Amino acid sequence: MAENVIERIERELRAMADEPYRLFQARLIPTLDAERILGVRTPQLRRYARDVARDDAMSEQFLAELPHRYYEEYNLHAELVTRRVKDIDRLIVELDRLLPYVDNWATCDLISPKLFARYPSQAEAAIKRWLKSGGTYTVRFAVVSLLGFFLDEHFRTEHIGWVCGLRSDEYYVRMAVAWYVSVALVKQWDTAIGVLRRGDLPREVHNKSIQKAVESFRISDERKALLRSLRRR
Repeated sequence: MAENVIERIERELRAMADEPYRLFQARLIPTLDAERILGVRTPQLRRYARDVARDDAMSEQFLAELPHRYYEEYNLHAELVTRRVKDIDRLIVELDRLLPYVDNWATCDLISPKLFARYPSQAEAAIKRWLKSGGTYTVRFAVVSLLGFFLDEHFRTEHIGWVCGLRSDEYYVRMAVAWYVSVALVKQWDTAIGVLRRGDLPREVHNKSIQKAVESFRISDERKALLRSLRRR
């Protein structure tokens, strides 16, 4: 019987696997069953994704398959979506298919569609919807996308309101919010400092935002001193 695309990809990913790296990855991603990690290093996976992306039939067959079995298959899926899809509407459809299956921070943070920068209105509407989804990693993806694509020329003050209005018991959502606020303090200081002065965030997220910001070399010593004074006990 001929080998199908999924079998071929799994075989080729296994051939790239590195057992010590698999164990290292398992420690970094404690929410993921270690048996679902093969141990393929990210640069190698990206080179492989580049090669697969050149094969239209292989790529489309693989993208049609969800759910996947292995962590690296989801990472490959994310790479193929962002490499191959050039239409913003189809990109959002593909992300709507993929995001409910994303179950760890590493795959979530790998997804960075450059198309968002070219079509900010469509991306913003999808992000606003994903923020309300209730799915841990869908929400995290939305926050990280605002951080990556909407803190410069496409920034609007309501974006900070969307993020700081999130209330979640999920660690990876709370840490994404803190990460967003810390970068907003670099890029949109006047708006972001108001969040901390007003106490808009839960204490843990508030203090983590300050911690991450004061570790940044892009914030002046004077501003770091002010941030430290705003820590909450």
